[in-house]
Amino acid sequence: MNPFPMLLADLRALRWTAPAIVLLVAIAIASGIAIGAQERALRQGSARAADDFDLIVGAPGSQTQLVMSTVYLQPDALPLLDGRILQALAQDERVAAFAPLGFGDVSRGYPVIGTTAAFAGRWGRIAPSEGRLFAAEGEAVIGADVNYRPGDTIAPSHGTAGSQGRHGEDSEEEHAHRHEGHGYTVVGRLPKLGSPWDRAILVPIESVWEIHGLGNGHASEAATSDAPFWHAGTTRTGTPPETIGRIGPPFDGKRVPGVPAIVIKPKSVAGAYALRAQYRQGGTMAFFPAEVLVSLYGALGDIRSILVVASAANTVLILLSVVLLLIAVNGLRRRRYATLRALGAPRSYVLLVTWLGAALLIATGCILGLGLGLAATHAVSGLVAARTGLALSPSVGIGELSQAAMLCLVGSVLAALPALASYRAPVLSGLRAD
Repeated sequence: MNPFPMLLADLRALRWTAPAIVLLVAIAIASGIAIGAQERALRQGSARAADDFDLIVGAPGSQTQLVMSTVYLQPDALPLLDGRILQALAQDERVAAFAPLGFGDVSRGYPVIGTTAAFAGRWGRIAPSEGRLFAAEGEAVIGADVNYRPGDTIAPSHGTAGSQGRHGEDSEEEHAHRHEGHGYTVVGRLPKLGSPWDRAILVPIESVWEIHGLGNGHASEAATSDAPFWHAGTTRTGTPPETIGRIGPPFDGKRVPGVPAIVIKPKSVAGAYALRAQYRQGGTMAFFPAEVLVSLYGALGDIRSILVVASAANTVLILLSVVLLLIAVNGLRRRRYATLRALGAPRSYVLLVTWLGAALLIATGCILGLGLGLAATHAVSGLVAARTGLALSPSVGIGELSQAAMLCLVGSVLAALPALASYRAPVLSGLRAD
């Protein structure tokens, strides 16, 4: 006998109960999918954002805080390194490239980061999508998501991006702390990197120092005069022409202001470990961002484990609820199945119809749960990107598919319980059922 006509009739009769069962199973699947896919997307996105930060050197303090400020541009007050370290790095044969990072200014909610043109182009790996990299003080290159255009003038304000309101908008606080008489001209835009640096405004570190009255960090005639620093734009007799408007290393170790952090690109793996060991003493700390990320991932993994256990307990409760609901539904339909038996339908036919109906509902819920879980993960990833600028690419992996398949299998096995109850029910008692 063909079970499908009877199966379709049962599902039509359960027009309210069947969707409820599918939804319950879908929620159980979606919660597990969202946890696994989101955690994996966070790991991958945060790791990609740290790819260009081989070795970070900072003043003694929290490594996590320094990573969050330098790699992910989370605003925080950082102690300053002695600027003489820049000169030492410029003469170190183990260093392929290095760049100071200076924070503290903002414009339209976007952080203004002082650095070198080499780091803005990530050591030659990145070419601007528009214009060029900065080549002189007073110029700026912007991230892909910054609401400025090449040729615009940026008026920096003292403060942090986290205190300036929404990105792309001026605020009263910015106007109150604006550096009057100073500005940057946008000369280029970087391509989309999928990191918080897409929302950064990159300017020469010398400009940041100059705006704050700290000089520009390069040797000049001022080194032998009473003036503490050389200021950009000054053309004094005897000033070496190669120092006027100089951008980037080499810096004058005696006159470089302090910097919150330095990013180093070592020439070799051995050199990287030697540099880390050297700058872990003498009033500095040095580390690979991966070291900090591993500890963060460990904490994230612990949280994920708790959520997985909670999700698993929730899934078990939902499956039990679904089975009890199916048993109750089959109890209400005893007369129908007893009538089929009385008309000559074999017990195996009743067993097949009841089991197929339950299994089909559970399988449909599992498929729907995969879609809901992925949709929820994309929604959360969008919120994370809007908040941090960290681009995430969530996807359903083997783990999530295996989880859904396992739940579908277990649910199908449990669905056999109400089917067996219908199989074993006596015909006469079923016909007497009200």
